[in-house]
Amino acid sequence: MSQEPYVTIEKEANGVATITFFHPAHNSLPGAILKQLADTITAAGTDDEVEVIILKSGGDRTFCAGASFTELITIEDFDTGKAFFMGFANVINACRKCPKLILGRVQGKAVGGGVGVASAVDYCFATRFAAIKLSELNVGIGPFVVGPAVERKVGTSAFSQLAIDASEFYPAAWAKDKGLFYEVFDDADAMDARIKELAEKLVNTNPEARALIKQATWKGTEDWDQLLSDRAGMSGRLVLSDYTKKELAKYKDKA
Repeated sequence: MSQEPYVTIEKEANGVATITFFHPAHNSLPGAILKQLADTITAAGTDDEVEVIILKSGGDRTFCAGASFTELITIEDFDTGKAFFMGFANVINACRKCPKLILGRVQGKAVGGGVGVASAVDYCFATRFAAIKLSELNVGIGPFVVGPAVERKVGTSAFSQLAIDASEFYPAAWAKDKGLFYEVFDDADAMDARIKELAEKLVNTNPEARALIKQATWKGTEDWDQLLSDRAGMSGRLVLSDYTKKELAKYKDKA
């Protein structure tokens, strides 16, 4: 497999499209890849050849380790900071506004923005290895951008637990119990077989009904363009604080 970052889309004749993102650093995503991912989701939503979308990451292990720390530690001004945190905001909003149903495939750990992506799909599958963590508080920020998407799925209480206990991974079974993952499997092969089964069933249903189901399930999120922009601004300010800069300095050798 290529070790260069990428976003791809593969369309099958039956109308199922698979969007895959990848970065060699545990699928932690820089701004350019996040923009490409958001744009690919948006384009698939208007593509007449696409009926149902599967969203996945490349590789066998980590689903997504969040945003790129290599970029995070270089931020020196508010505008750059806000733009950085808008990366996952734009992906979440692209999923929200896409009129096609999106099935998520989470094969491994999801951290920070990765939990946000898993929360933004319409039906999320996972393996038992897909532990989740919102680690933002550990570096002096907070899961503000992904918060609305995560809270929408797991509720305020579980989101608070994730946000406050920022050092702990919560197992896939916990995430399923809270409503983030809908089905959890022992291995990726079993998960992929079930994803294929559901996707093939969905493409044979009424497309208008699917679109209306999506619209109904996302009711109440119409203000998220502004909300997530405001949240990105919150993180953009915090990343410039002395506390956060001190914490981020610890990661420079690891980034």
